[in-house]
Amino acid sequence: MPETSQPLGRRERNKQAKLDRIVAAAGELFSEYGVDDVTTQQIAEKADIGAGTLFLYAKSKGELLLMVQNSSYADSLVRGRAAAEKTPDMLQAVMAILTQVVHCNRIQVDNGRSYLKEMVFGDPEEPHRREALGLSLQTEEAVAVVLQRDQRIDSTAASTLAHIISAIMFLAMSATGNATKTVEELLAEIRTQIQVILQR
Repeated sequence: MPETSQPLGRRERNKQAKLDRIVAAAGELFSEYGVDDVTTQQIAEKADIGAGTLFLYAKSKGELLLMVQNSSYADSLVRGRAAAEKTPDMLQAVMAILTQVVHCNRIQVDNGRSYLKEMVFGDPEEPHRREALGLSLQTEEAVAVVLQRDQRIDSTAASTLAHIISAIMFLAMSATGNATKTVEELLAEIRTQIQVILQR
């Protein structure tokens, strides 16, 4: 039994190694040139694989962008939750979570905006898109936990408010008029809107 499962394990390890190279190559090229100015051929060459092999792992640049950004988003959410736990003030704690997500999204503005577009309008069957939507839901859940520090906000209201706060953040990051704004300007805009909805 171990003899038959060992080759499968090796194949899986090889597949994972290729996937890691693809994601690393795409991440580097997207970061340096922006997703719109990178071709799948360039990614395949940098990952040292054939273009046909690349498409076994990702059908499009959009899918590759989701793979790259999802990993960064997940890390940012971990940092945001940790910062929120150490922040007693409710609004400040909510902003601690959102600040990490906004910083992650704005490392390369065009990539961040393209990521949000892929998340909302991409192929609904694409697993990396589902993962991105799952991260968005986890962000809302983290915000809802913070909001329930206020005893007047029950779990239902917290979930609804967290959904609204998430929408505010995503609209601020994706709006064309905000493309040239700094992270600090975006966060100030988001904070002002959240302050209004949290006034009770």
